[in-house]
Amino acid sequence: QVQLVESGGGLVQPGGSLRLSCAASGSIISFYAVGWYRQAPGKQREVVADIAGDGSTNYADSAKGRFTISRDNAKNTVYLQMNSLKPEDTAVYYCNAKRVTWRGAQDYWGQGTQVTVSS
Repeated sequence: QVQLVESGGGLVQPGGSLRLSCAASGSIISFYAVGWYRQAPGKQREVVADIAGDGSTNYADSAKGRFTISRDNAKNTVYLQMNSLKPEDTAVYYCNAKRVTWRGAQDYWGQGTQVTVSS
């Protein structure tokens, strides 16, 4: 069982930056593929960025060039650095960890952290 706790959200002006953290407990985060997702009011949840166990990363087109996903194995934490924020980045951001083992698929979500980009 993996517990994920997100933090770092808040209110920021357009053009500003935030760093979100996803702290894991109960297992080693690098054993999982970890993704940051977001859900704006009235919209479906969408993936923003993800990082595989080997450290390879992927980004949604909306995040490329502005967001960076990283992992600190010593702290068992995954980060999402968000720069040049836009009002359309406003959403609840969720951390997800998943992997497939011989026991089956494992899929865990955090509780989310609110990001609001507004002047």
